[in-house]
Amino acid sequence: MTSQEEASCVALNRMNNAAMDDTTPDRSATVSLPKAPANPILVEVTRDDIVESVHRGRVAVVDTQAKVALQWGDIDTPVYPHSAIKALQALPLIESGAADAFGLSDAELAIACASHSGEQWHIDTVRQWLARIGISEGALSCGPHWPSHHQATLHEIVHTNKTSGDINNNCSGKHAGMLTTAHHLGEALNGYNQQTHPVQQRILGTLETMCGLDLSRAPRSTDGCSVPAWAIPLSNLAYAFARLGAPDDLPPGRADAALRLRKAIAAQPFMAGDNDRYCTTLMSVAGGTILAETGAEGVFCATLPEYGFGIALKCDDGGMRGSQYLLTAVLQRIGALKDEFAAKLNALVTVTAENSNDATIGITQTATILSL
Repeated sequence: MTSQEEASCVALNRMNNAAMDDTTPDRSATVSLPKAPANPILVEVTRDDIVESVHRGRVAVVDTQAKVALQWGDIDTPVYPHSAIKALQALPLIESGAADAFGLSDAELAIACASHSGEQWHIDTVRQWLARIGISEGALSCGPHWPSHHQATLHEIVHTNKTSGDINNNCSGKHAGMLTTAHHLGEALNGYNQQTHPVQQRILGTLETMCGLDLSRAPRSTDGCSVPAWAIPLSNLAYAFARLGAPDDLPPGRADAALRLRKAIAAQPFMAGDNDRYCTTLMSVAGGTILAETGAEGVFCATLPEYGFGIALKCDDGGMRGSQYLLTAVLQRIGALKDEFAAKLNALVTVTAENSNDATIGITQTATILSL
């Protein structure tokens, strides 16, 4: 029995003993045991010789034949991938003929797959795209929020009396792509983000075929940007990203769309985030050999075209610190990162604790289980 299990048993015994005392309310109904073993600790933060914080998680590395090449933790329980699947959601933008009909640039295709940071070039790209094809910004249904870029950007907006609109939403590029597809096919723009709209039905079909999974009974919710969200196992997400990177078994139209999106993102990695973002740096230093997308709640998906692998991972605590460090470690384990690339990435995600005299006293590192 592990120390954690022993601690849990002690806690339960104390609660049971307390419940037998008629002066103590019975709280037994609130006690629940985990249904499955906890996912392994994959990232540790240490201070000298003591592990101070940990990140549990799960990782799937899958090839184009749906064979699991590497696995840590539970990769079969569905998770909401959030923005990590924007490249999959953007495939119909090209397959429908909309991208060609409106002459979309690499920058526009890249931002259709992006969780951008709201820098001015991001806003200008989406705004000019919509204006060029005759769609009002008011058609966006992603909802407004402040840009996530540097405080200076937010300061500029506030002090110029600007308001935050849907165009500032980090998903505005994805929504511009959805509107463009609907516009090209003569479909209603109003309600394009609803589950029953043809735009979302096409995306659902794309997810099902790419993931090799019937999603008709999958858990479904609404994502933060107000589009439908389906929960998908990490193993299936990794399979989809393997095929995105090495689409040999896909129909010609989809294979061409996958290649075009990958080339656009590789050519315009700064549309994915900004100069300080992990995913932007990763794709910049990798030079098109890695496409990676981050999602809320500690999710990452990536494709390695040269290896024919897809990666899908999630940190249980939902934090970015663990998920970013974990993706770097997995890429190194596979051999997909050159040492100099890994050094640049680790400089972004490694948490080095220093005291007031600038002495290093703590560091983030991969747990032993991932280093085996």
